[in-house]
Amino acid sequence: MSIMAYAYVSERVVVDDGVRVAAVIVDDGLIRDVVDWDAIPEGCERINLGSLAVLPGLVDTHVHLNEPGRTEWEGFWTGTRAAAMGGFTTLVDMPLNCLPETTTVEALEAKRTAAKGQCAVDWTTWGGAVADNQEHLIPLAEAGVPGFKCFLIYPGCDGFTMIDREQLVRALPAIVKTGLPLLVHAELAGPIDRAAVGLAGYDWRRYATYLASRPDEAELEAIRMLIGLCREYGFRLHIVHLSTALALGELRAAKAEGLPVTVETCPHYLYFAAEEIADGNTLLKCAPPIRGKANREALWEGLRDGTIDLIATDHSPCPPEMKRLEEGRFDRAWGGIASLSVALAVIWTEASQRGFGLEDVARWMSAGPAALAGMSGRAGMIAAGREASLVIFDPDEVWTVETNYLGFRHGISPYVGESLRGRVVETILRGTTVFARGKAAGEPLGTEVRRGGLAPGQGW
Repeated sequence: MSIMAYAYVSERVVVDDGVRVAAVIVDDGLIRDVVDWDAIPEGCERINLGSLAVLPGLVDTHVHLNEPGRTEWEGFWTGTRAAAMGGFTTLVDMPLNCLPETTTVEALEAKRTAAKGQCAVDWTTWGGAVADNQEHLIPLAEAGVPGFKCFLIYPGCDGFTMIDREQLVRALPAIVKTGLPLLVHAELAGPIDRAAVGLAGYDWRRYATYLASRPDEAELEAIRMLIGLCREYGFRLHIVHLSTALALGELRAAKAEGLPVTVETCPHYLYFAAEEIADGNTLLKCAPPIRGKANREALWEGLRDGTIDLIATDHSPCPPEMKRLEEGRFDRAWGGIASLSVALAVIWTEASQRGFGLEDVARWMSAGPAALAGMSGRAGMIAAGREASLVIFDPDEVWTVETNYLGFRHGISPYVGESLRGRVVETILRGTTVFARGKAAGEPLGTEVRRGGLAPGQGW
């Protein structure tokens, strides 16, 4: 053991099977062991944390860093520092909102060039599956992306084209060959177009109007179609940002059938409710939309019974003017909610009130996302052999979110002013502190993590 070995000593270390009194032994950037206090090896420097919790570094598989091309929205420099503030040690970037979109190996290399020397935490990126890039999917997999993302509806950016059923069927043989997951924005245009007919002349400052414009049926019809295709082709299907709890029964049945289906939801669907959203408050516009209180509680039950596998932020920032706050029209505002630096506190605030423990949060926000992205061998758990990427978390501190804490490029978020329980004290990336309260991140130590090979389960 080197002279730089540390023992993080805590009354609450979150391991795979629960929370225990333990010491996490860190040496040369790796977790060497998790031991009782009386078994700490000689020569370790003890870092006594008391009742502060030690969690595995969080993994966010749904972020929009927007670089290259739209760095004025967000970027690697600001986005990864906000992530470190929030306890995230690995991000998986989405392939749209950047320019060029990550739908070819050439575009992937442009993103890699843009990220060099900027990242406070580790990162990788999904490849894009769009209307006409089927021949690029296997090359993207060979170049190291952990999976693919597609939209079944217009995504809001012209360069990342939606994919219809016929185009998806043409792409599936290549996706199946890679063994990688396909992440799908599961809304279909038909129910949304039908809803629009009945909303002619309605007041678009009212949140109720926006909610009616993105009905549950848009998600339900998409998810039914995708489950059918998953059954036929056997590809790994991942539903991103599930909003409607009405789909939980069919997703639960698909899993019981043995289909390779996983599901995520987001902090904003678990924290906010439609009944509480003020008219004109376009900070809370996202797609699919935030639905009602009963729906929110049903999503929590979906997490409880395992139908929903993980929580990802869908961190999707934009310049303040794109939220059109003065105008307050939901049809004209950009849809996206920024939350990287506060997501852990948001989830713990709500989860702790519903009887969940820190081990549940770690499963949803670390182990589950790590498994989706194929990186369970290095991240997602506090265990011997994993990288020493950790979060020191105070589960008991109550604090109010202020703009200067957000950390991302633009200080706008619907969480500003919210009172939250739990706060990140320190974030550690491979044994080195990249965030400590009151201190900015130092030298950018984050690197790209690349998947190797094409075989299913081969991993990183």
